[in-house]
Amino acid sequence: MKLQESEILRYLGYRGKQPDAALHKMILSCAEEVERVATPRSVYRLFPVTFGENCVQLGNITVEGHDLRQHIRGCKEAVLFAATIGIQADILLERYSHMDMSRAAVLQAAAAAMMESYCDEEEKKIREQVADRGLFLRPRYSPGYGDFPIQLQKDILNALDCPKRIGLSMTESYMLVPTKSVTAVIGLTSDPTGCHIAKCMGCSNKNCPFRKEGNE
Repeated sequence: MKLQESEILRYLGYRGKQPDAALHKMILSCAEEVERVATPRSVYRLFPVTFGENCVQLGNITVEGHDLRQHIRGCKEAVLFAATIGIQADILLERYSHMDMSRAAVLQAAAAAMMESYCDEEEKKIREQVADRGLFLRPRYSPGYGDFPIQLQKDILNALDCPKRIGLSMTESYMLVPTKSVTAVIGLTSDPTGCHIAKCMGCSNKNCPFRKEGNE
């Protein structure tokens, strides 16, 4: 997987700005280092979706609250998805956090960009698989967004057998290990509309790195 400099710049907060020569050189170097150590892996399964008055049921997992229920409204199935770029990326980030904070910050951005790019690639494969059934994907929605409890990371990891299948686990405080990892719900719908949460203006994820400028 080849990292894009523009994606790394976005995670560094360079929206529409060009890096100077020194930063450009560091970005290229950090991207190569992350690409060298990363070992991306993912797993997913389809589950039936049913809706309650204040909850949504994903197989045997009950999610109380409004936001996920709203995000996948109308869906009869959903994908539980998990992905990681592996523990070696964590080891790299930890090493540079004690040696060079500037480089550590760029490595963090490169690792985050790789995680997102890998998820997009895997999501594309799922999209192609369900297209034969006339289905489309809703955007990924992860525990911790809106009122989707982060505690449900545990249920998703168990449902997908993540520790055994891709080496992904979590701490007692619900942080994923390796840290550059993602769990998410992806609704399946016959409606081809791309985003069902009224675009960025209606999304409660104010910290999303892909949030459009002007929608603060």
